[in-house]
Amino acid sequence: MPRQPDPELEQRILEAASRLWARGGEKALTMRAVAKAADTTTPTVYERYRDRDDILRALRLKTRRDMFAALSLTRSLRQAVQCKLQFALDNPHSYQMLMDGIGRPPSLHEPWPSFNLMRERLASLLGGSPRQQTRLTLAVWSLTYGTAMIIIRGCFRGQLRTQTLHACLDAVDAIIDCARSKHLSSSGPQWPPNLILGEGSQSRTNHRGRDKRRSRRKRR
Repeated sequence: MPRQPDPELEQRILEAASRLWARGGEKALTMRAVAKAADTTTPTVYERYRDRDDILRALRLKTRRDMFAALSLTRSLRQAVQCKLQFALDNPHSYQMLMDGIGRPPSLHEPWPSFNLMRERLASLLGGSPRQQTRLTLAVWSLTYGTAMIIIRGCFRGQLRTQTLHACLDAVDAIIDCARSKHLSSSGPQWPPNLILGEGSQSRTNHRGRDKRRSRRKRR
């Protein structure tokens, strides 16, 4: 008789994996440890996930779907930023795992729906195509990530937490105002055409061949 899906068990496995990753990184995330933390058996975990990388991928994709679903309910870029910050604070373990190694394969070559949502909203505000707003989107994305992490890691509470959140929102508003008024200057080289983010299998941070070689080495 085929095994019936058990969403609650699979959710427990993913939640256990995110906690283990947050506490000890790769060394802490073993199939046996996940089974124990999820209050199940190691063979049961293997029935659902081939290995640790399969668990990590499932957790990343689920977290991305959940975050995108939340951001999709917002109507403005500012609301999306605020929602992303709240999502990170409400789901610290999953969010940290999502961002760990995000610029490397395989995470690099997976869709980034929330990143693209913000990029599309910037294009609506400032003009041009969404891809032309990638660098500015990365600035906003990095700012929200840094804010979420300092609150989570620094155990910010009360007024300190509130002020930090609003400082981030104010900084995003200032960036957008400068970009809209053409007063936002760019430092360093122009955005290279072979640096593509958020577009699934098309994404790359350098030459495509290099990313593929790194991905193959990681799987060995």
